[in-house]
Amino acid sequence: MAIKPLADRILIEPATGKEEKIGSIFIPDTAKEKPFEGTVIEVGTGKVTDDGKIVPPQVQKGQKVLYGKYSGTEIKENGKDYLIVRESDILAILS
Repeated sequence: MAIKPLADRILIEPATGKEEKIGSIFIPDTAKEKPFEGTVIEVGTGKVTDDGKIVPPQVQKGQKVLYGKYSGTEIKENGKDYLIVRESDILAILS
């Protein structure tokens, strides 16, 4: 992976949404809600406090997480979609 998040940022691969069908009508991707769940791919070094100390992130690579609806920045790398969010935008770690 060529993307390494900085500070308290986390690189997430969003979970793919399942194809929805109502009756015999398929719902297009543009009308679907984006998933708010994903897998942590890379983790930054941690948040730097005002006194210069680094607070390590609570999430680790490979964990499944929930994040806010309008969180982060969407990017595309090698044809795959990713999301870079601040650690504070992650709402929960799924077990």
